[in-house]
Formats: sequence, structure tokens, C-alpha cells
Amino acid sequence: MQAPMNNGCGTPQAGALSGRATLAEAILRRKHRWGEWLVERGIFMVSLSAILMIFLIFIFVGREALPVALGRTNNARIQKPIVAAEIPRLSPEKLAAYLGMTVADLKTYDADTLRQLVELKGQELQDIGNPDARINTTSWNMMTEPYRWHGYDKPEFIWQPVSEIPKFNIIPLIIGSLKATLVALLLSVPLGVGAAIYVSQLARPSVRETVKPAIELLSGIPSVVLGFFALIVLATMLQTVFGYESRLNAFVAGVALGLTVIPIIFTISEDALSSVPKAFTHAALALGASPWKAAWQVVLPAAVPGVFAACVLGFGRAIGETMVVLMASGNASIVSGSIFDSCRTLTASIAAELAEVVFGGDHYRILFLLGALLFAATFLTNLLGDVVVHRLKLKLEGSR
Repeated sequence: MQAPMNNGCGTPQAGALSGRATLAEAILRRKHRWGEWLVERGIFMVSLSAILMIFLIFIFVGREALPVALGRTNNARIQKPIVAAEIPRLSPEKLAAYLGMTVADLKTYDADTLRQLVELKGQELQDIGNPDARINTTSWNMMTEPYRWHGYDKPEFIWQPVSEIPKFNIIPLIIGSLKATLVALLLSVPLGVGAAIYVSQLARPSVRETVKPAIELLSGIPSVVLGFFALIVLATMLQTVFGYESRLNAFVAGVALGLTVIPIIFTISEDALSSVPKAFTHAALALGASPWKAAWQVVLPAAVPGVFAACVLGFGRAIGETMVVLMASGNASIVSGSIFDSCRTLTASIAAELAEVVFGGDHYRILFLLGALLFAATFLTNLLGDVVVHRLKLKLEGSR
């Protein structure tokens, strides 16, 4: 039987088309590789620059707070006066510290002006009659321990940086921050986690598509708006309901803070609960469990690491919030165990006072020390949370 003849008309053209297609695909793949490489490098550079900027911010804050942290500052007003004849024998650094100015400012005065400034400083030191003027109120023991100030009946924790004798005790600020944060977590954790369980496990798809975006939209509301709402509406309403004396207090600030924390806890918890394999729920339902019991006793324990991480991030968000507590807490540095008393937080103190302080002064550096303490607290909390989450994962998944 004779084989069919090939006239050779289509084969070369098909080969050429195939070759051109292969070449085009190779060029396209090369472009895609270059594009992916550029995108990867771009993402890497953006991430690196963000980390570098945060690192530089921490360095700046630490540098400004370091003199107070290391005990190198002394704001005692009563010290040995310097006579005018000793001026030529003093170093510029010591003379500048005595007059309360920088070395650069000291160099702008002539000898006669410096002599007059030294004499005025000596007269000022002689006229001070308050015994507390001998105290260095920027030392760690004065910032963390109670002290019986002149005119007081008992030792007190006092934050009063603008006074005849500046008082920089930070304990009232720490207590105020913790009270407002505790109220916020007591409100936001049950609501956020409960809403996450309902949306991810119990709600119908139509309800889920409505409720989830509505809750997440809360995170888009500016904190100053929530603070204004708490100041004008929430404070009056809660005072009417509970009947406490101080209209603005830690309770009002904590409730407003809870509104800012709920979206974070809800979003992360909902993602953790949704990532649990559906086989867990199906198995529980097949064994006769109700949907609620399956969600509460099977899915939630499996998602505990993610839920705990959400609570830790919520704590960091609450303790670092500024505008809400600045507007709704009352800003009174009171040491009290009641959440219905006014309070003053670390962040509110920094926001309210930093613009009014003298650059490089003791008050200025102590405010930066408060910022460093906030960073340390947030860092240690996140570190502890990461350790706990890792251990929970090992407990649930087992060692590999």
C-alpha cells in the first residue's frame, strides 16, 4: 500500500510558527522573571526602609531619655553658689550646667554678662526657703517611690512637672494607663472573640458578608472622633447610668478604647477560627454536638494561639492609644484603685506636655523616658505573647 504523499506546503510554515511561538514564550517568561525580581527587590527595600526608620526612631527616643535613665541629671535648686572670681577657673560645661543653659548659649555672652548671671544665680539660691529644693527629683527613687513633700501630711506619688519644685513621679501615669487598658480589654475581648465565633462558625453567609465588614469599618474611624464622641456623648450617658462623681474617668476612657480595640481582636480571631479545618466541625456535628458546642468546645480550643495573639495585639493597641485617653480620661494624675476616678496615662502626658517643654530640659527628657517605657512594655508584651503562642501551638500540634 502506497504511503500518502506529503506535498511539503504546511510543514515548514507550521515549524516556523511553532519556533516563533516558542521564542515569544521564552521572551515572555524572561520578562516575567525580571518583573518578579524587581517586585521582590522593591518589597524587600520597602520593608528594609520601614524597619530602618523604626530603628532610627527608637535610637532617637533612647538617646534623649538616656541621661535620665542613667541618673546623669540633677535638678536640685539648692547647691553651692559660685562667686564671680571663680568663673575663669571653671570649665564651660560646669558653668553652663550651673546657669541652666547649653555650652553654645554660654559662648554668646561676654565676661560682664556672665558675671552678672552668676551673681543673680547666687542670690536666687540664697532666697530659696523650700527644703525640697535640695532634692534631685529626676532620680529613679523620686520617680518611682512615694515622698513626703513640704506641706504634705504623708508620702505621696505626685506627677506635677510644672511647679516650684518639679515632681516627676511616674507611678500615677502607669496606674492610669493600666486602668484604662484593663477596662478596654474587659470590654473588647469578650465582644471581639464572641463576634468572631458567631461570624466564622454560626452565621449564615449573607449575615457574615454584612457583619464582618461593618465591624472592620470601626478601625477606619479616627481615634480623635471616638475621643470626641466619648467626651461629649459617652461620658454624660455613663455618668447618668452609673451615678459616679467624676464625669471623665478611666471607665469612660476604657470604654472608648474598647471600641478602637474590638476590630483588631475580631479580625485576627475570625481569621484564626476560619483557618481551623472544617473536618473538626463536621466530626463534632457527626457525633451529635450542636453547632454552638462544636464552635465553643472544638474550634475555639484549636484556634487558641491565634485568639491569644489577637488579645496581645489588642493590649498593645490600647496601651499605646493617645487621643481617646487624652480627651476622655480627665487627665488627673491620681493614684486610685477605682476605675471611676479620673486618671492620666503615659501617652496623654506625652501628647499634652511635649510641645510646652524646654528642649533638652529635665521635663523634656523624662517625657522621652516615658516613651521608652511604653516601647519596652509593648515589646516585652509582644515577646511574651509570641512565646505563649509558640507553646500553645506545640501543645496543640505536637512536636515535630
